[in-house]
Parts: sequence; C-alpha cells; structure tokens
Amino acid sequence: MTEFRAPAVELTRFRRRVVVAALFVLVCLGLLAVRFHYLQVKRHDYFLTRAEDNRIALLPVVPHRGTIVDRKGVVLARNYATYTIEITPSQVRSLDATLDELATLVPIDARDRRRFRKLFEESRNFESVPLRSRLTEEEVARVVSQRYRLPGVDVKARLLRDYPHGTTASHVIGYIGRITERDIERIDEAGDTANYRGTQHIGKAGVEQSYERELHGTTGVEQVEVNAGGRAVRALSHTAATSGNDLELTLDIELQKVAEKAFGDRRGALVAIEPSTGGVLALASMPTYDPNLFVDGISTQDWKALNDSPDHPMLHRAIYSTYPPGSTFKPFMALAGLETGKRTARQAIHDIGYFNFGGHRFMDDKIGGHGMVDLHKSIVVSCNTYYYQLANDLGIEGIAGFLAPFGFGDRTGIDLPGEATGVLPSQAWKRQRFKKPEQQRWYAGETISVGIGQGYNAYTPLQLANALAALVNKGRLFRPHVVKYVVDARTGERRAVEPEPLREIPLRDAHLKAVLDAMVDVNRSGTGKRAFKNAPYSVGGKTGTAQVYSLRGQRYVEGRVRERLRDHSWFIAYAPAENPKIALAVLVENGGFGAQSAAPIARQVIDYYLLDQRVGEPAAEDEEGAESEGDESTLQPGPVTEPQATSSTTPVPPPQPRPLPPPTAAPPAAAARSAP
Repeated sequence: MTEFRAPAVELTRFRRRVVVAALFVLVCLGLLAVRFHYLQVKRHDYFLTRAEDNRIALLPVVPHRGTIVDRKGVVLARNYATYTIEITPSQVRSLDATLDELATLVPIDARDRRRFRKLFEESRNFESVPLRSRLTEEEVARVVSQRYRLPGVDVKARLLRDYPHGTTASHVIGYIGRITERDIERIDEAGDTANYRGTQHIGKAGVEQSYERELHGTTGVEQVEVNAGGRAVRALSHTAATSGNDLELTLDIELQKVAEKAFGDRRGALVAIEPSTGGVLALASMPTYDPNLFVDGISTQDWKALNDSPDHPMLHRAIYSTYPPGSTFKPFMALAGLETGKRTARQAIHDIGYFNFGGHRFMDDKIGGHGMVDLHKSIVVSCNTYYYQLANDLGIEGIAGFLAPFGFGDRTGIDLPGEATGVLPSQAWKRQRFKKPEQQRWYAGETISVGIGQGYNAYTPLQLANALAALVNKGRLFRPHVVKYVVDARTGERRAVEPEPLREIPLRDAHLKAVLDAMVDVNRSGTGKRAFKNAPYSVGGKTGTAQVYSLRGQRYVEGRVRERLRDHSWFIAYAPAENPKIALAVLVENGGFGAQSAAPIARQVIDYYLLDQRVGEPAAEDEEGAESEGDESTLQPGPVTEPQATSSTTPVPPPQPRPLPPPTAAPPAAAARSAP
C-alpha cells in the first residue's frame, strides 16, 4: 500500500534545503571574495613582482678583463675576439640531436661535449651556453649557412685571454681558467656572487690571481622579456658592464727574456730587484710553461705532460722552493760579526784547512787552508774556516737575531700567491718544528754548519735577492712588488703602487763599506773574476755552492755524482757598485759551483740591463771557473764512489720545497760541506 506525505510537510522540507544550499553558496562566495581581496589587494605588490620576474629575465653582461703590460708598455696579457658556437637550451627541441648535427659541420670532440654539459647544468634555460670556441672562418661559414635547420644555435663573438709572449714570465703573469666549484665557494664567501654571474673564467695563478678584483671589472645587466616557455622575446633595458682595470708591472719583459734565455735547458730561478723601490725587474723560474694552454681548459694530454714532468715546470721556484744559500750567506754573516763586535775588519785568523770543534773537523773548501784570513779576504776567497769560527762565536741566537730583520725565514709579502716562508734556524724554531724533547734541543755543533749557509738554512731566491737589495740600500728593506700602476678603465687614471718600506736596519757605514768592498773584489780578483772579466762597470757579488745531500765522509767529485744530486749553484750580485740599480740572485739547480753556472747567467742579465747588450744564447758553463774555486773535502777523504739513495745519504729533491734534514742527537759526526 503506497504511503502519501502531506504536501505542506514536503514543501517545508524543500524550502529548508534551499535555504541551507543558499547559505552554503553564500558562504563559499564570501570565502572566495575574501581570498580574492587578499590576493589582489593585500598581496598585490608581491604577486605583481613575481609576475614581472616570470616575464622579465636578468641576463648578466660580462665585463672585459683588464690588460697587463710591462714597465715599458709591452702587452703581456690581453683579450682577443673569437667566434664561438653557442646553444640556447630553451630554443632546442632535442639537445643530443642538435649536438650530433653540429658535429657533421665542425669538429666537436668528447672534451667539448663534456664541458658543454657541465656549463649547461649550471646555466639558466634562456642563457646561451658555449659549445666550441676559436672557430675558423670556414667553420663559421658552415654553421651560419645551416642555421635555418638548427634552432637555438648561434655563432657569437666572445673575448678570450691571450698571452702573446707564451712561456715568458708565465709564473709571474699567471693564467686564467674556467671557474670551478671551489672558486664558486670562494666567490660566495667574498660576497661577489652577483658580480661573477655569467663569468666563466677567473685568475688561477700569478698576477691574474692576486689582482683578480682589479682585472675582473663590474658585471652589467640586461633585462629581457621572455614568454611562458622561457624564450626571449625582446630586450627591455641594458646596463653596460665596467671593464676591469689595466695593470702596469715593474717587470721588464725583455730583461725577463734575457734571463730565461741564459738558463737554456737548466732548472733554476732568478730574481732581479730595484733596490731603491723593491720593484721586481725580472722573476724567472725555469723551466716554464705556456699559460695559453689553460685559457679554454687544458687538455688531458697537456696537463699530464706538465704534471708528470720530472722538471716540474709548474713549480714557481723563485718564490716557493727553498734552498740552502751556501756561501752567498757569508756577506751577511760578516756584517753580523762587525755589527755585534765579534769581529773587526782587520782582525785575522790562521786558516789551516779546517775548524776543530768538539773533536770533529769542519773542513775548509781549500785543502791546507788559506793562511791568514781577515774579513775582506774571507769574502773574496770564500773561506769556510773563517765563518765556522764566526758562527761559533755568534751562537745560533746571535745569527738569527741579526739576520731576521733582513727577511730571512719569513715571507717577503710580494704581491704574488704561493710564497714560501723558508727557515732561519733558531732554538725557538727547532722547538716548534720537532715534537720529541731530544729533537728540540739545539746543539752547538749545528751552529757551525749554519755559518756557511748549510744546515737547517732554507730560503727562497726571492728572500735572498731582497736581503741583498736591503744590504746595498744601506739597510732599507722594501716589500717586493711586481705591479707598478693600476690604470682605471673608465678615467685612465694611473694609481701608483707606492714602494712600501718594511723597516730600516741600523747599520754602520764603515761596516757596510767593508762588506760591500769585499763583494766588489769577489768579481775583480776572487771567485767571480772569470764571469765578470772585462766588465765595463763595477759590480759586487758572491758565489755560492749549496750541498744537496750528505756524503757522510766521502769526497765530493761532481762528475761521479748523479746530476740531480749535484750541488746547487748560487750567485748574488748588484751593479753598478757605486750606485746600485739592480740586485739579483741566481740559482741553478744541480749546477755545481757558483762561478760555474750561476755567475755567467748573472753577467748576461746585468750586461743587458746596464749596457743593452744581448747575447741571444744560453750562458755557457765555466768549467775553468769551477776549478779555480778550490777543492772540497770532508772529514775523512776516501775513495770516491757513486752515492746511492740509502741510509748513508740524505737526498733532497731539488724541484720541491726543501725538506728539513733529520735532527741529530749530538754534534754532527761529519763536517758540513760548502764551497765558494
């Protein structure tokens, strides 16, 4: 039986439902209205900005890197325009297909693809990414003629770095390379992230690295309107980039070429300084390398050749490697003796060929000795015995205290990266260097070897050259620098890098004259006379020969020792003697006696600087000069044998920073060995 409801009841229920539905709709509309008001009124500015950000892309405008020139305006590092294939990812349908198509037009190797992929991952969708640079005109024509088939592919002109002198002065100038993750971290820490947007290269070594802020410039900005797909539609505004500042160096590139040419294929370093300013005239480290290899990413083969070379061409020997100074240390020791009152200029000793200390004989460079030796003769003939006795009288603290102000064992502060500290031995240094109490103790016998530039002594060629510059500049020590002017890119104003005096070392004129006069006679009648024979100018100098390993009682004969275990050759010089314009230190690794290898190099450099005379060939080794320097021997001369790298010898790899000799628990059992 069908139940019928009353119409009045049903109508009431229906009206109730309509009211509820209407109220629900009104509430929803109210909520929408409130939300619309919030979004379009309250948050209007925020969402307008977001919309503009989506519509407008900010593209970086990379600045031109500043150029580098030498003291005479010769260009050392510059930019040059080159054609580059670039791809805008947002405009490419298939990236792999596009790369394969381009490979049929121009050579694209696996290295190009790897570099492109890395840059692509780091770029924004609407930025173009370089694929291959340095295109030839023929390659440009091929790509341009097929552009209609390659959407998103373009050929653009970009600036690349060029080092026109190739390997010359590469350790000073340095090079640029592609920015790595480590570089990005340093940029972030320095707060320069915005200024490096779009920049692909950064200074990696030398002046390019130490003056990166000056050379880089300020990045500009271009506003570009893009569509929803990220494709650029039109340019809206453009803020130009500010080019980096130019640098004028103190370096004389022609003098640098003469210095590097004089070395030939020998390993070593040369530092030439202007004593009155601290400006570096030449800074050679041999062998060298071509910085152009790094500009667009060095190939695996080239890097392997540089990295695996036993000569270590990437090593900046002039400021990073440390060596015992040998007899070039003696003029400073002589001055220490005079200034402390331990010696007078006329006081003489009787050299019998050795110095006895604690039952051990420290041998002189000349068998039988030099007879009566005063300060002047000790420098001219390079008498070891004189300095053995002087070192013993001064003590290690007296030596360290006097020589520290000259910058020995401390960074000079040169405006180049990677400078080493070196070692000026002292009791405090030894306590800090070694951990065991028996190793920390300083023994009096160790002081004897320090007096002739051996033992723990270890300095860079730069330290020795700068100390010499202070010596001939009457005790005024400058911070060496390689940049002379910073030239503003906008105004052309030249901002000088002023000479920075570090300290005034108080020296008595009479004492200084005694030492410098002896150094002049070194090249007139002493160990350097053959190298500077017939020189039309007066020149002071000092030869030096630094021991590489210990013979432990055997006699040193150069011809019977492996080349890399032979002594290092040193020569320091300044000229003209009456008014020094140049002070230099020359080191030839494993070159033998100072007069044999280093002095002829110094002669060529000074001849060019003062007389503008260029030889054009490597400096020849002076074998007769080596023989004239005297005979070397040790405590117990015995049969000469080829030394082996065993426990009886202590080899020191010359291309590396010099390792410290092992500590001794007693005075040395064998004499130190040094030659003029």
